[in-house]
Amino acid sequence: MRILITGGAGFIGSHLAERMLHDGHTVSAIDNLSTGEFANIKHLVQNPKFSYKIDSILNRVVMEEMIKNCDQVYHLAAAVGVKYIIDNPLQSLQTNILGTDYVLEFANKYKRKVLISSTSEIYGKSDKIPFKEEDDRLLGSTHISRWSYSTAKAVDEFLALAYHREKKLPVVVVRCFNTVGPRQTGQYGMVIPKFVRAALLNHPITIYGDGKQTRCFTDVNDVVDGIIKLMNEPKAEGKVFNIGNDKEITIEDLAKTIKKMTKSKSKIEFIKYEDAYEEGFEDMRHRKPDLSRIGNMIGYKPKHDLASVLTRIIEYFEQ
Repeated sequence: MRILITGGAGFIGSHLAERMLHDGHTVSAIDNLSTGEFANIKHLVQNPKFSYKIDSILNRVVMEEMIKNCDQVYHLAAAVGVKYIIDNPLQSLQTNILGTDYVLEFANKYKRKVLISSTSEIYGKSDKIPFKEEDDRLLGSTHISRWSYSTAKAVDEFLALAYHREKKLPVVVVRCFNTVGPRQTGQYGMVIPKFVRAALLNHPITIYGDGKQTRCFTDVNDVVDGIIKLMNEPKAEGKVFNIGNDKEITIEDLAKTIKKMTKSKSKIEFIKYEDAYEEGFEDMRHRKPDLSRIGNMIGYKPKHDLASVLTRIIEYFEQ
């Protein structure tokens, strides 16, 4: 099968490309390297079944040609990371909305099946935990830049579901919850690589807020396995799925765990959100998925615990 991965040089995209090549598929990737890195796919370049373009998904000519010449599209390209979204609000909105619109337009033209990668940010600051796919969304003011990402990805979902309902385009939407693993960068606010890098250098491990906020971290291999199974399950078409892990940890405990695992001498420091991001910044207190729907659809259960993925991430940074 011919697979197209947008954001193919990104963290999740590069792991998906590896898996697809391992399974015998032909893979083409497109990435503008705004948050991805060529180093993530450098080891794949010699594979005759792999090809890539360093270009933007906003390039309509390139996107149409690539979609025309594939069988399935995994649309992972997006402006991601809280810091990146706040620093580049206009570019983020254009990439996340227009880019998805182009992907769906050309996928519909050539009737290619599409997986749209969405986000747990969809749920906003709701305190109704765990989050279920049909839950209401609760967002802050448009003056708070971080909510633009949630809004853009919601538009992506609306577009995907509209194409499915009106055009019968085979579409699957997945909401990822804090996917982690080797190759993820802390440059744009991703917490685990940021903590690991600081710990290994014995630099201060900086926590935003009081550290009592909780997150559920998912091994990238579980996510890749899940999205492939969803993509190849006809009953999943036209539906939205949470994908992640439902084991919670506070950010303070995460910092302490990483410090212990790296035998670090780092101090753990706390700073206000406003000092880290922007005035009036709001965060989600808790972010836990209900995994019933994806479990019932494909038998999904995360196989990797936090300790095992932290070990791999630490080894990656040490190398």
